[in-house]
Amino acid sequence: MPDHTLDNAAPQGLHFDKKTLISVSIVLLLVLVGAGALTQLMPRGEYQLDALGHIIEDTYATTDWKLPVWKILASPALVFTSDTGLMGIAILLFIVLIGGTFLVLDRSGVLSYVLSSIAEKFKHKKYTLLALVTFVCMLLGSALGILEESVTLVPLAAAVALTLGWDSFMGLGMSLVAVAFGYSAATFNPFNVVIVQGLAELPIFSGWLFRVGVFVLVYGVLYGFLYFYGKKVEKNPEKSLAFETDKALRAKYANTDTAAILANKQLAAATKIFVSCIAGVFVVAGISFALQRIPVGDDASLWAAIQPNLGFLPMVAMAVLFPVGGLKAGKKAGIDRKELWTGFWQGVKAIAPAIPMLLLVLCVTYILGEGKIIHTMVYQVYGLCAGLSPSVALLVIFAFVLVLEFFVGSGSAKAFLIMPIVLPLAGMLRLSAQSVTVAFCLSDGFGNILYPTSGIMILAIGLLGIGYGKYMRWFSKVFLAEMAVCVLVMLLAVKIGY
Repeated sequence: MPDHTLDNAAPQGLHFDKKTLISVSIVLLLVLVGAGALTQLMPRGEYQLDALGHIIEDTYATTDWKLPVWKILASPALVFTSDTGLMGIAILLFIVLIGGTFLVLDRSGVLSYVLSSIAEKFKHKKYTLLALVTFVCMLLGSALGILEESVTLVPLAAAVALTLGWDSFMGLGMSLVAVAFGYSAATFNPFNVVIVQGLAELPIFSGWLFRVGVFVLVYGVLYGFLYFYGKKVEKNPEKSLAFETDKALRAKYANTDTAAILANKQLAAATKIFVSCIAGVFVVAGISFALQRIPVGDDASLWAAIQPNLGFLPMVAMAVLFPVGGLKAGKKAGIDRKELWTGFWQGVKAIAPAIPMLLLVLCVTYILGEGKIIHTMVYQVYGLCAGLSPSVALLVIFAFVLVLEFFVGSGSAKAFLIMPIVLPLAGMLRLSAQSVTVAFCLSDGFGNILYPTSGIMILAIGLLGIGYGKYMRWFSKVFLAEMAVCVLVMLLAVKIGY
C-alpha cells in the first residue's frame, strides 16, 4: 500500500469561503460602528463592585466620562491590553492549532477513514446516528459546560452529514447548535447553574429534576427540526440553503471508495491513534466535571480559587491532544516529518482569515465594556421589573439576558454582572431563586450562536462557507421554536413554585 504524502493535489483541509469572509466582515464592521455609537449616545454609569467583582445593590451612579473616539478607532490594538484580549489570544491559538491538524487529517486519509467507517456502519440507520450525536453534543454543553471546544466538531459533523446525503447545515445542527442548546438546557453546567445557584445561596445542583425535563423538551424540538429538515434535503437537495456552497464537498464524498479505504490497515492504525487522543479529551472532561463538584470548605481558600477555573481543562486538553493526535496519526499514515510540519503550517495559513473576523468580535466587546453602558442597561431593566407580576418579570429577566448576550458572551460574566441585583428583586416579586436560575440558563446558550458578535458561530459558518444571512434563515426557525418552549417552561416554573 503506498504511503500518503502531503502533495498539492490533496484535499486542503479547513478553509474560508471568500464571499462568506467578506459578508461576515461587513456585518461585524457595522456592529462595531453601532457599538461605538452607543457609547457616545447612551447614558453612561457604573455600579460599585465588591472584592469578588459582584455588583453592590443601589450603588449605580452616572458619569460624564465618554469613551474617546480614538480608543474606538484603536480598539484592534487596545483590546489586547484587556482581559478580553487575553481570552482572544487563547481562542486564536486554539483555532490555528485546529486548522493545522485538520489539513494533516484530511491529506493523510485519516479523515476519510473516519467518515467511511461512520457511513458504512450507519448507512441504513442515519437517523439513529443523528439522534445519538445530537444527544451527546447537547449533553456536553448541558453537563460539562463545553461550548467553544465544539468548533472542532463542526467540520467533521458537516462531512458526515454530506456523506450521508444531507448538507452542511445538518452537520452544524448536530454539533455546535446541539452543544449550545445543551448549554441553555443546563443540568449540571458549571458555568451557569453552579455560579448562579452559588450566588443565590442555593444547594448546588438542587432542582435538577426539573432541569432534566427542560433538557428533554429542548432536545425533542431540536431533533424534530433536524429530522424533518434532513428528510427535505434528502428528497430534494436543491432546497438546501447550502446547496451551492456544498457542491464541491458533495462531489468529493460521493466519489469516496469506502471499501478500499476501510481495507487500508495503515489508515486503520493511524485512525486508532487519533481516536485514542480524542478519548483522552473526554477523560479530562470527566475529571474536570468531578473536581468541580467537590465541596469547598471554609478553610479551603486556595481550592475555592482554583475550582471555578477547572472548567477550562477540556479546552486545554482539546488544544493539546487534538493536534498531537493528528500529527501522530499523520506520521503513522506514512507522512515523513518534514511534509507533516509543512502540511500543518499550510493548514494554519488556510484558517488564518478567521483571525481578522474574531478580532472584530473582540473589539466590539472591548468597546462596550470601556464605554460604561452595560451597567446602565442592567440598572434600567432593574427599574422596569419592579412593578411587574412574577410571570412577566421572569420573562423580562429572560429577555434581558438574551439581549445582554449580544454584549457579554461569557455566561459566568453575565451571572456576576446581573444576578446580585436580580436576586433581591426576585424576592420582592415573589420569584423563587430556582426559577431565576432556569431563566438565566435558558437565555444564555441560545444567544451564544445567534448574534454576529458570537466568535464561535462566525468561525463555524466561515469554515462551512455559509453566509450569516443564510445561517439566520435556517437557524431562526428552530430558534423561535425553542423560544416558545422557554416561555412555556418559565410560566410552568412560576405556576408550580419551582
